[in-house]
This record gives sequence, C-alpha cells and structure tokens, in this order.
Amino acid sequence: MTLVLDAMGSDQYPDPEIRAAIDCSIEFGEEILLVGNEEILKPKLAAAHPGNARVRLVHAPDILEMWDKPVENAKKKPLNSMAVGLNLLKTGEGQAFISAGNTGGVMFNALRILGRLPGIQRPALTALFPVKGGHCVVLDIGANADCRPEFLVQFAVMGSVYAEKTLKISAPRVGLLSNGEEAGKGNQLIKDTYHLLEASGLNYIGNVEAKELFGGQVDVVVTDGFTGNILLKSSESVAKLITDTLKTELMSTFQTKIGGLLAKPAFGAIKKMLDPAETGAAPLLGIDGLVFVGHGRSDARAMVSALRVAHRSVEAGLLDSLRNTVQEKLANLPTPETSA
Repeated sequence: MTLVLDAMGSDQYPDPEIRAAIDCSIEFGEEILLVGNEEILKPKLAAAHPGNARVRLVHAPDILEMWDKPVENAKKKPLNSMAVGLNLLKTGEGQAFISAGNTGGVMFNALRILGRLPGIQRPALTALFPVKGGHCVVLDIGANADCRPEFLVQFAVMGSVYAEKTLKISAPRVGLLSNGEEAGKGNQLIKDTYHLLEASGLNYIGNVEAKELFGGQVDVVVTDGFTGNILLKSSESVAKLITDTLKTELMSTFQTKIGGLLAKPAFGAIKKMLDPAETGAAPLLGIDGLVFVGHGRSDARAMVSALRVAHRSVEAGLLDSLRNTVQEKLANLPTPETSA
C-alpha cells in the first residue's frame, strides 16, 4: 500500500512529518508520499538521512495555513498540499491520506475531490476515546456544529462499522450522548434522534452520559460536532490536569518520590492511555476515501501514530466495508417523517 502524508500540516511542519514518514516507511516496508513544497522539503529530507526509507516527494507549491479560511483560501491556493495529496487518492496512487492541518481545509478539499459515500449527507470526524476496558468510538468531534437527526443516525451506522473493523467488536453497542439516560432527556435534536435510532436495527442501548462512555458501557457514542468537540477538548484538558498534578505531587517530598518510583510502571500506563499522541489522527468518516486528520500540535511521535492508524485501516479493508455496509444499512433506516 502507499500512504499519502501532508508535509505542510502540523504547526511545526515539515519536521514532524519528515521524521514520521521515514520511520513508518521503514516500519511498514511501504512507500510514503510526502506532499508539499519541494524547495522546503528536499534539503530537510536529505538532512534527515532517510537511508533505506521509501519516501517520495510530491510537489505542492501552495500551503493552507491553520488561520486560512478553508473555502476561500483553498480556491486561492488550488495546488495546496491537501488538494494535491487527496488527488493522489482519487487517482489510486495512494490508499489513505493523513494531514495535521486545518480541519476545515481537509474537509472542504476531501468533499470537493473525493465526494461523500452514497447515502451520507455529512462526514463525521471520529475519535477513539480511552475508556475502562478499551476504547469507544465517538463521532462527530468537530466536523458539523449543527446537525439534524438523520445525520446522527448516519454517524451511528458509520461508527458501528468503524468499531467492528478497528476494535473487532461484533454488534457494537451504540449510545446517544445526552444529559441523562432517560428517553425524554436532552434537547429536541436528541429527542428526535432517539426514536430514529430505536428503529435503526443497530444495537442501540439508548441515551448515555459521560459516565457510561468512560465506564466502558458503550462502544459507539454519537453526538453533534459542537458538543463532541467540547467533550474531546474537555477530556484532553482533564487528562492533562491529572497527569500534571500527579507529576507535581509525586516529586513534592522524599516519601512521594519513593512511592512514585515504585508505582512508575502503573503511572506510565495511565499516561500512555491518556496521551492524545498515542491515537495520532481521527478518520473523517463519510468521505469516499480514507482521510485522517491529526492535531495541529502533533509532533513526530503523534504523526507516527497517525500513519499507523491509517495503515491499519487500509489493511482492515475499512473503506470497502464502509462502502458496502453503510449503503446496505442506510437503505433500511426510517426517515424522520416515517418514525414520527
């Protein structure tokens, strides 16, 4: 397989991307296409001593910066690294595209170049949250601030397929994020979506709160992108607070230093579980191609994780499963009118 990496995406581009491309090409034994401005990339790639890595540069003179307005600047910069990279997917030269750049820019270019999966009205940015006993698929985490009930049902179908392929869960449990477990809880969007999910044929367990999510009682959680993005950022902030506080307290006295040394393996496991760099990138499900979006603050380790996620998804045949299963399941779903 060939992975396509946007070399101009992260806040510190292109150094994290170059290092990750070299490391993962050697790890996978596969070619990685590094897309970006060759004038910037060539000397840096040569200085990194790629050795036996199979990293090939693809020239893209334009750069979409984090502060650029996605639609306006994508049109002004048609040869941006995102557009050039996504076109490599469209022509079959690559099997997955990864970028740590402007999320809106990735989404706009992906929709324009690759289009949506049949039956999907809105793509959803998807995350694997660390929970008790494993992980939970959460979507949308930021692609769609405003949603309709049918969007959330489509997210549930795509999230179920993703859980089956990546987490190897048969009939994943689907929950609808709300402010209470009871059927009548939530705003109008949640109430209308609840009944659609009941009739969806999915393994729907009802409304869930954050405690069910992090308690490992659900495999897929659906929500609108506004709420999901707040959930994601709040969770990351709390995780950082916990790890920073533990580090400070464990170094405060001689006794706690000794205790911390003895418990170092346990604390290391917790830190690894809560570290966003371990996940690397979130798939943009609903696009007719494998597209992954990483955090702008990604370092080389996070970019390596992102490439690994993409590599596993290609190996698992995720795109074919989405194309086939999503269309089949959506054909039998009720509409808001028929479920009323």
